[in-house]
Amino acid sequence: MVRRWAGRCAASLALAVALFLLAAWIGSSIPCNAVWREPAQGVEIMVETNGVHTAIVMPLVTPQKDWRADFPVSDIAAPDRPYTHVSVSWGEREVFLHTPTWADLSPFTVLRILALGGDGLIHAAHYVRPAPAEDIRPLRIGEADYARLVRRIEADLPPRASRQVHRGYGDYDAFYDAPHRYTPFNTCNQWTSDTLAAAGIRTGWWTPFAGGVMKWVPQR
Repeated sequence: MVRRWAGRCAASLALAVALFLLAAWIGSSIPCNAVWREPAQGVEIMVETNGVHTAIVMPLVTPQKDWRADFPVSDIAAPDRPYTHVSVSWGEREVFLHTPTWADLSPFTVLRILALGGDGLIHAAHYVRPAPAEDIRPLRIGEADYARLVRRIEADLPPRASRQVHRGYGDYDAFYDAPHRYTPFNTCNQWTSDTLAAAGIRTGWWTPFAGGVMKWVPQR
């Protein structure tokens, strides 16, 4: 009896996982802003991934935005480098702060996020002239699109005076408290897609996984 019950639970779990993966593939294949095309001129951003997590990389200073006020180098341990770009992403607070590598991710943390979700956190990493590669892909967007992208990210940043800063993984990054609730349906990768979509850029409709984001950013 117990063996039969355990078998049914395992089968139900496997079916739920398979349905979630199928839904993610379908959702990430449905485009937002389907008619958008990369313009000949504009602002060059980048979309980067480590295979699990995605981020939006932007010039540190443009006519539309100076990110040094929001992410000052005084928040990081190595402020004296000639930084040119900032990588911004959103994720789950405990995972960001306590899992510097995926090997540190506890199964209990995963189960807690699946069942209850978690608080959000913004990650900002400073780069010096990042080079395009398979895992960091350039994307040119119009100046108006970039202005909308900036406004969307600004909306997820608490006021500077009340913002709590947390130490990053290295000497070039930091974490900041941020709104929204992390769930299996509202992931770090969904934040990337939602942010791009709010700027009018073509991306996937529902992208819980990094691959669903990156397939909309062609490698040059």
